[in-house]
Amino acid sequence: MNYLNIMKFRPLFYALSGFLIALSLFSIAKWGFRPSIDFKGGTIYQIKLPHISDQSKVVSVFRSNNIPISSISSAGENAYLVKFINISQPQKLKLDESLKKLDKDFQSLQFETLGPSLGKELLQKTLFAVLLSAIALLVFIGTRFSDFTFGTGAIVAMFHDAIILIGSFSLLGHFLGAELDALFVTALLTTLSASVHDTVVTFDRIRELKRQKYQIEWVELVNQAVTETIVRSFNTSMTVVIMLFALVVLGGSTTRWFALALLIGVVCGTYSSTGVAIPVVLALKKWQAGRHSKTKNPAPKVTSKSPPARAAVSHRSNL
Repeated sequence: MNYLNIMKFRPLFYALSGFLIALSLFSIAKWGFRPSIDFKGGTIYQIKLPHISDQSKVVSVFRSNNIPISSISSAGENAYLVKFINISQPQKLKLDESLKKLDKDFQSLQFETLGPSLGKELLQKTLFAVLLSAIALLVFIGTRFSDFTFGTGAIVAMFHDAIILIGSFSLLGHFLGAELDALFVTALLTTLSASVHDTVVTFDRIRELKRQKYQIEWVELVNQAVTETIVRSFNTSMTVVIMLFALVVLGGSTTRWFALALLIGVVCGTYSSTGVAIPVVLALKKWQAGRHSKTKNPAPKVTSKSPPARAAVSHRSNL
């Protein structure tokens, strides 16, 4: 069987990943994010206007009361979920009066105020979950494969996917108004788990082949393993990509950004399993081999007690 020489494209993989990470970091540093009320605090107001189906009329009522809306989405038939900054009780009463003028059968279904402390707590828990999962993955994969280079490769790929996903939402927030919310955190953690799953499948095949053909070079072994697993990984990812793409295009505004985050994550995870994790393992293996050869064959040391060759020849000629 002829195996694809995929690892010859490692320089291209490095360049592509470096460009995407640099673009993500630039966007984060330049434009930052648009955090939702889950992070910065605010109000969630669910209302029902049985006779109003035009969302723009609802927006105009909030604007007339000088209440900037963070987002508005459909919550059922003629029902709306509105997110905006915290307001006082008199402002709330005035807003309700304006909504009753718009529709006499106006109903207030839910009014919830979320403080910024919850947003800070959510952010801290997210960072803690990512760091904890990275440590757990390093220990598990390193012990499972008896080689911590595999664990390092998986973690590098995981953070690669996380940076690109976060950076993409910085770009989407700047140009299209996408917000970071609790659903984005869910998509981020789901992406990390999916990325590692694909990576471990390929790593497991590499380990099996190494047991059978332990004298083969690592690059040749990796090419064989990737050739045998890439079709299955691609087909599995494509089924998820098609479903998520349909949600992005046809889904409502409530789930659109969540589905898009998952879509970006799945694509990045599929790529990083072959284009990031395995090249990192090969680079570490090459570094280990070079270090081992230096340790095994140390360079001879020249001391002051051993005279130079020219000096010895000159001495003999003088004799």
